[in-house]
Amino acid sequence: MKNRRLGRNGPLVSAIGLGCMGMSEFYVADRDERESIATVHRALELGLNLLDTADAYGPHSNEELLGKALAGRREQAFLASKFGLLRDPQDPQRRGVSGRPEYVRQSIEGSLKRLNTDYLDLYYQHRIDPEVPIEETIGAMAELVQQGKVRYLGLSEVAPETLERAHRVHPISAVQSEYSLWTRDPEENGVLATCRQLGIAFVPYSPLGRGFLTGTLKSPEDFAADDYRRFSPRFQGDNFAKNLQLVSQVEQLAADKGVLASQLALAWVLAQGEDLLPIPGTKRRSYLEQNVAALDVQLSAAEIATLDAIFPPQAAAGERYAAESMAMLTR
Repeated sequence: MKNRRLGRNGPLVSAIGLGCMGMSEFYVADRDERESIATVHRALELGLNLLDTADAYGPHSNEELLGKALAGRREQAFLASKFGLLRDPQDPQRRGVSGRPEYVRQSIEGSLKRLNTDYLDLYYQHRIDPEVPIEETIGAMAELVQQGKVRYLGLSEVAPETLERAHRVHPISAVQSEYSLWTRDPEENGVLATCRQLGIAFVPYSPLGRGFLTGTLKSPEDFAADDYRRFSPRFQGDNFAKNLQLVSQVEQLAADKGVLASQLALAWVLAQGEDLLPIPGTKRRSYLEQNVAALDVQLSAAEIATLDAIFPPQAAAGERYAAESMAMLTR
């Protein structure tokens, strides 16, 4: 397994991680706990140790699943979780946020219990709370480091100015944001540049465009009735058709190169810099192995330029979230 450093002065972790969200929610067709646990075990066997979850996934059930999967194997994993994204049991689509210090302290205890561990390697604030100064939230998170409950701190979908303020309170080791061929916002909004200025690792989630960049999705009807992508603007109506035309070009390039479209898309992300650690999600061993194999796909400057031309910033049709969730980004 190839490794990359988590930030300028951080530990070495696997160059590709495993996003575990879909094992429990959102992409729920044919959910299989046994296969999900086997996928986690296979990741560890391959040397992939960066595992990503959150208390909001399920909610809570994804952390519980990882707790089972890591029984007797905890030291093999570099385990990351998140807090601060609130769910309403009465309205599964509704979201809230909390960065209150007391909520930070409450959340870590729940996560540690569900994950069956006494520490997290990396703890993210999932979304920024505009009602709580970031200094207060990070101050509470820093206390967790002092107590040995957390090793490194991270933020997700954060604005550059907020990141700079947070980093002054306690070193931030990682920033997680959506980033892929069809979501290049971090290049334009200053987040990626700020991470590099401060020596912070950048962790792209959904580097395969929620599965769209694999080339396997041909119609909105490919989704299960409760698949969250049915409610995502990029997967609806004319947007789906326009985005499918873009992906077809990636598929052709991949075929010419003798690799999968998913591997080409992941190789593009990896080629953007050694400070990027993408975390493609899957709940199956076969797809995990395909994703790991992307580490061996080398792209020439000409191939990267061709992909950039197909998918320049803002090329994808439609917003990446519904309006309520879009309002929570880059605060």
